[in-house]
Amino acid sequence: QVQLVESGGGLVQAGGSLRLSCAASGNIFSISTMGWYRQAPGKQRELVARIARAGSTAYADAVKGRFTISRDNAKNTVYLQMNSLKPEDTAVYYCSLQPFYSESPQYWGQGTQVTVSS
Repeated sequence: QVQLVESGGGLVQAGGSLRLSCAASGNIFSISTMGWYRQAPGKQRELVARIARAGSTAYADAVKGRFTISRDNAKNTVYLQMNSLKPEDTAVYYCSLQPFYSESPQYWGQGTQVTVSS
């Protein structure tokens, strides 16, 4: 059974930084693609960034150059460093795990709130 637990959300002023963490239980972390999604009020959940098991990354256009996703397979943890935050980054951020045998995320964290004030 895989469980994902996010931490690091909070309230920050525009231009500030936050670092989200997601710790995974189970033994498939190192062979899975990890992702961060977000959902703002009244909007659909959207992909923010993902990192493959080999380390390649992909980002949404809205966060390129400001956010960095990374992973530590020894700690079963994925991170999202968020810099130059904007009010439009305000959302609940979710961690996801996509096993190697799946074409989409199969496991989700409970979410962590990020609020950016102007």
